[in-house]
Amino acid sequence: MISSFVALFLLSPFLVFQMLPMVSGNSEGDALNALKRNLKDPNSVLQNWNPLQANPCMWFGVTCNSDNSVIRLDLGGVNLLGELVPQLGQLPNLQYMELHNNSISGKIPDVLGNLTNLVSLDLYWNRLSGPIPDTLGNLRKLRFLRLNHNNLSGNIPMSLTNIASLQSIDLSDNQLTGDIPVNGSFALFTPSRPNLLKSCSLSLGGPSSPGSNVKSEGGPGSEKSQAPSPSSLAYFSASYVLSLLLPFFLAVFSAF
Repeated sequence: MISSFVALFLLSPFLVFQMLPMVSGNSEGDALNALKRNLKDPNSVLQNWNPLQANPCMWFGVTCNSDNSVIRLDLGGVNLLGELVPQLGQLPNLQYMELHNNSISGKIPDVLGNLTNLVSLDLYWNRLSGPIPDTLGNLRKLRFLRLNHNNLSGNIPMSLTNIASLQSIDLSDNQLTGDIPVNGSFALFTPSRPNLLKSCSLSLGGPSSPGSNVKSEGGPGSEKSQAPSPSSLAYFSASYVLSLLLPFFLAVFSAF
């Protein structure tokens, strides 16, 4: 009996260690925590990203669907520094990645091309460098691609012309070179449709270059220029509730 107790005591740390993965959240939470570990967060906006929670659905800037799978990542303009991580490719149901207006550097991970449900990829106003990944052409549901105001270099991938759903694309204020594609989905953004063009400073080379930008009318300030932050949604909800309760309180007060 004593020997069994001693054996169980000696094995207990091992058993606890084996159980840790079961309480450390799901794979999507692990992917987001990998991002958190790779970023500096001077404003502590990610302080409630707790890896021990069952899922990340209550974390700041994270929205999930009814199956507790992440569909939105809204971290625009929160002063994050650091680099993106390849684990972001493990968010299969992600539809909106809003990481604009930060100080994120490094390359855009190729694995973002695995996010085939992505509707909006907003990485503008950061410090990203390197080429635009050719794998982004796999995002056949993508409607909004805004990578402007970074330090991206190289050519515009021809694979992007295969995204028939594109409504807005802004690659301005980078170090891109080469010709702007004019086929496929990019036919909407050529000088033959001047109403879809706005001025920007995309540097292009070659005599056959058809224009100076690839930015459509759907840029900032239009239908989907910036995802609403969780704080703005909370303010709207609180205001709506107060507007419903106000007549009730006035009626009670008048009764006295």
